[in-house]
Amino acid sequence: MTMADQTAPPADLKSRLKASYDAIAPKYNEWTVPHSATRLHYLNQLLDRLPSPESDNDGDTAAAAVSVLEIGCGHGLPVTQTLLARPNTTVTANDLSSAQIALARRNLASADVARLTLVEGDMLALDLAPASLDAVVGMYSVIHLPRAEQVQMLGHIAAWLKPGGWLLVNFGTIAADGLQTDDWLGEGAGWMYWSGWGREGSLEKVRAAGFEVVVEETTEDAEDADFLWVLAQKRES
Repeated sequence: MTMADQTAPPADLKSRLKASYDAIAPKYNEWTVPHSATRLHYLNQLLDRLPSPESDNDGDTAAAAVSVLEIGCGHGLPVTQTLLARPNTTVTANDLSSAQIALARRNLASADVARLTLVEGDMLALDLAPASLDAVVGMYSVIHLPRAEQVQMLGHIAAWLKPGGWLLVNFGTIAADGLQTDDWLGEGAGWMYWSGWGREGSLEKVRAAGFEVVVEETTEDAEDADFLWVLAQKRES
């Protein structure tokens, strides 16, 4: 796989990303299965910090409702599925790829549809009420935004979260204005783009958006790629 560095994203970045993920969705979903344990490891750290799905011991008080946004939900497994397994949790699941959204709809068909909203499109185009979310999850998704848009997205997330709300996200550890390849995963149609601020730069951007970083860990995924996992809480004021 040949990787090229560039200083500016192509003008048609989002449409090219969508076309690629539409084309490679089945292959990508198979390829990412080994990452499931890592995804769930960090998701569970988030869930441990959210209101319990159980009512109190006497059953007199219902479990507090939890609202979660997942950006880059893919085909819905295992993250969206795990979130929906908590009966007090409502999920808005977004993905750029219509193929992935269709797969998510099929994979999550047995879920309580009243607690799931699937939204296709650019995450930056999402329009959510301020201070309406308890948590935002973005796994392997923000990395596809140009660096300036990553900062913009962090600002949106901070605005959508309630004070004390949580962000679970991962970033690449390489500082690069833009990396692209024409043949990701060997699928021919798999043109792909990533960018990043690097480990310290990404942490700085998260903090600058109004978050306290609680967890910051680097993991090595398939093909020896390193990712920075961040669990951060929106400051109360």
